[in-house]
Amino acid sequence: MERTEAGEAFTSFVVEVAALGHFMTAAGEAIARHGGLTLARWVVLDAVAEQPQTVAQVGRLRGMARQPVQRVADLLAEEGLAEFNENPRHRRAKLLAPTARGRQVLGTINAYQAAWANDHGGRLGIARLENAHALIAEIRPLVEMPSP
Repeated sequence: MERTEAGEAFTSFVVEVAALGHFMTAAGEAIARHGGLTLARWVVLDAVAEQPQTVAQVGRLRGMARQPVQRVADLLAEEGLAEFNENPRHRRAKLLAPTARGRQVLGTINAYQAAWANDHGGRLGIARLENAHALIAEIRPLVEMPSP
């Protein structure tokens, strides 16, 4: 089957988004290094910054599998950046929360991220970014479900 013009446009879009994903990951790694973290550690620690969460909740929130989140959470706890606390709703599923040191590291990283986002957001403009966001939000559920 040949691609239609719309199919070609969609394929070009997908290729560009995939490349963008690679560069966004690299940028995230660079930003996370300002606090001495990897991107994965920053993502997990940031997920519990506002409210303690179980590892499973962090996985759902960030779209990650539970096992990798557990490994990262364990590393954060070993490094003194997070801690596991009792969960009144579940005996075995502990709540992950940042320590004071973890909050300090997040503050450092988030300051760099804010400067980065403000710079790029200012260059691109709010309206263009909101349109791009809306388009991606519309496409996402289409590709999340299996095609016929």
